Amino acid sequence: MPKNLIIHNLEVRFQVEGDDKGVFTSLFNKHIQAWARLYEDECARAERSDNDRKLGDSGGHR
Repeated sequence: MPKNLIIHNLEVRFQVEGDDKGVFTSLFNKHIQAWARLYEDECARAERSDNDRKLGDSGGHR
């Protein structure tokens, strides 16, 4: 699982009509949840790959 995440620069700009805070909250939640799912999938893939390499290093013995 990746241990470090470094964000050097993050800038977000948007224009909305109506309740800015509600729209921002809704969009932020939608996109952060999508990012979290992708991140968790990548971590799981990396762990499976690491486990597969460990099996290969055992010389065929489990």
